[in-house]
Amino acid sequence: MSEIKHPAHLEEERNPVAELQNTWDRYGKQASYVLLAIVVVVGGIFAYRNLVSEPKEKQATEAMFRAEEYYRLDSARLALMGDNINAGFLKIISRFGGTKAGNLAEFYAGSCYLKLGDFNNAVKYLEDFSTPVKQLQERAYGLLGDAYSEQNKKEQAAEQYKKAGTYFEKDELFSPEYLFRSGYLYESMGKTQDAIAMYKLIKDKYPASQRGADIDKFLARLGAIQ
Repeated sequence: MSEIKHPAHLEEERNPVAELQNTWDRYGKQASYVLLAIVVVVGGIFAYRNLVSEPKEKQATEAMFRAEEYYRLDSARLALMGDNINAGFLKIISRFGGTKAGNLAEFYAGSCYLKLGDFNNAVKYLEDFSTPVKQLQERAYGLLGDAYSEQNKKEQAAEQYKKAGTYFEKDELFSPEYLFRSGYLYESMGKTQDAIAMYKLIKDKYPASQRGADIDKFLARLGAIQ
């Protein structure tokens, strides 16, 4: 009769090295592929940032200098198109899309087109722009309101002014102005309750502002106060 092996004997006879080798033989190739893929992805991210992204951002920032200077001098066309040597905002957008400077160039381009009376392009570039910088995003919404207003698109203009007026409440200079523009457009469209809401925001939040000083007469005209 053959000897019956007890479980304890079976544990003693198991070879952990052999088991590890068997596991590696079964799954080692797949594990190697996964590890290699992780290394390639991480290495690619670092390489892109150091060799492509950061140098591109630096180049874009340098290219912006002259265009911004033209913008400050109120030379909208040169700021937009550039001169024979320096790139304007349009070329910077084309060359350096995806960079912070390229995104900022969208704001400048929209503002330049607004100054030049090209309201369709002003809307196009301002809508493409976005930033976490509240003061600048507020300004972009306000410029969009201006562009729509120039096109006599009152509904869109009022909505953009409302966005601008409520986006950065700490701004006691521009916020009440944008709220007033929104309210005034709503009033011109016969949207009395929307107009009252904008005027009341000015009265409640910015009573010391220039618009706040005489907002009561607009509320009285709409029957909101006696």
